[in-house]
Amino acid sequence: MSPDVWMILAFAGLLIAGVPVAFSLGLSGAVGIVMGLPATMLATLGTNTYNSVAKYPLIAIPLFILTGLIFERAGVAARLVRFAQALIGPRHGGLALVAVLVCMIMGGMSGSGPADAAAVAMVMLPSMTRAGYPKPFSATLIAASASTAILIPPSVALILYSIVVPGVDLRALFAAGLFPGMLAGAALLVPAWWLSRRYGWESPQSVPRPALGESFRQALPALFAPVLILGGLRSGLFTPTEAAVAAVTYGVIVGIFLTRELNWRELWRLFGEAAVITGVVMLIIALAGIFAWAGTMLGTFRHLAEWIIGLSDSGALLLLLIMLAVLLAGMVLDAISIYLIMMPILIPVMDHFGWHPVWFGILLAMNIAIGQFTPPVAVNLMVTTEVAKIRLEQTVGWALVFVVAMAAALALVAIFPSIALWLPGLLGYNV
Repeated sequence: MSPDVWMILAFAGLLIAGVPVAFSLGLSGAVGIVMGLPATMLATLGTNTYNSVAKYPLIAIPLFILTGLIFERAGVAARLVRFAQALIGPRHGGLALVAVLVCMIMGGMSGSGPADAAAVAMVMLPSMTRAGYPKPFSATLIAASASTAILIPPSVALILYSIVVPGVDLRALFAAGLFPGMLAGAALLVPAWWLSRRYGWESPQSVPRPALGESFRQALPALFAPVLILGGLRSGLFTPTEAAVAAVTYGVIVGIFLTRELNWRELWRLFGEAAVITGVVMLIIALAGIFAWAGTMLGTFRHLAEWIIGLSDSGALLLLLIMLAVLLAGMVLDAISIYLIMMPILIPVMDHFGWHPVWFGILLAMNIAIGQFTPPVAVNLMVTTEVAKIRLEQTVGWALVFVVAMAAALALVAIFPSIALWLPGLLGYNV
């Protein structure tokens, strides 16, 4: 067998054996080096791991992770829920609409689907259960809505995509993800509202309506966070990495001095929690550098790209096949792993068919978002089912409904690229 095949089989075998993705990438890359390159090339392992993480834009990842944790602990989700309830009012499906809207707003602070799902589920699940919603439906809806965090800026996945794909402006990616993220949320609202009406969940008299003025006043600090991040980027006041610093600072001010639900001891603990999560992410990125270097030197990625291009002359058909492959990958892998594994293969395909890299990145993000609430591995769904104290298999039927809804939004963005590209173009970013 060729070194290419050895490396790919080693990676697949290690994943099947249950080896964590990070170590599967590093070990299979080492196998490729041993089988196809001089053994002395193993001396590059340390250099490749360092070079993978020694990138300035990656500083934004731990900071946005910390931002999400701070806002989660600062009582922001509860205030946003009350404000959304005041806006929507008591009606069939009202709490379902509130859950989707709050997840989208929280996504504009955390950039992480699981963090978004945890924060909203803790607040919304008890209220939805009292109003008559089945727990499996509520858990699935929140998990699906939280997946929009991968699209709505700031998105940790889009930060990584801008690093993996040369020449892509992160500000353009952030702007491009905004309306597809809102479209995905709207696509979830439709079945959520229809199902609530059909089954009579949440009697209009069962949920009190909070005072609009008071709830808006309490939610104002949370609502200002996305404005600070996006407004600062648009005005040129700070770069995406500096925006992450500003977001952390603002979150600390909100949590300690405004909501007063965060103290200095808790903040110190959040630093440690963010460091642990960041360590996992950076370990994947670092060891993926070995896999990427070996695949490049052996020509593995070039061979796979040529094979994909040779499957069909139709760019539309290949795009559909790629989307299906990414969807399947998203069901078992996290977004960071998918980008690191697949982008070296897909970049030549993207260049061959002339697909816009910003638009293609948003399509991938939407697809990965669907995978975040699609069993068997569904990271968002694992979080919400744990909060709801139900089994994951109870949510499969509801998950399929929301998969179809978000797939429809994905199809619209694929057919009409301007949905993603018009805003970055309007703002004057490099598209």
